[in-house]
Amino acid sequence: MSGTVTGHGNDTFAGWRFTESGRELVSPDGDRMTAERLKGLLWRDAMELRRAGFASRRKAEAGTRSKQYGAQVKVVIVELDDWRDRHFGRAG
Repeated sequence: MSGTVTGHGNDTFAGWRFTESGRELVSPDGDRMTAERLKGLLWRDAMELRRAGFASRRKAEAGTRSKQYGAQVKVVIVELDDWRDRHFGRAG
């Protein structure tokens, strides 16, 4: 999304349009988004999908988890004093 949009006119998509300068995307409600904001939203969406175990939005909608992100981590909580006693014994 570098640069500006050329060829201004009636270029709308489901009510979305660009400003006259072409630097901001305007929603049907009138909310304005810069290119940086849109990149941030797309990045966050990708990270949420990755965290949930999906490789892409299409895979998430199909319910197909990625093998790369499918591995789960097992967390084990051990009391430190029990571990120390087991490995080093009690001192004095």
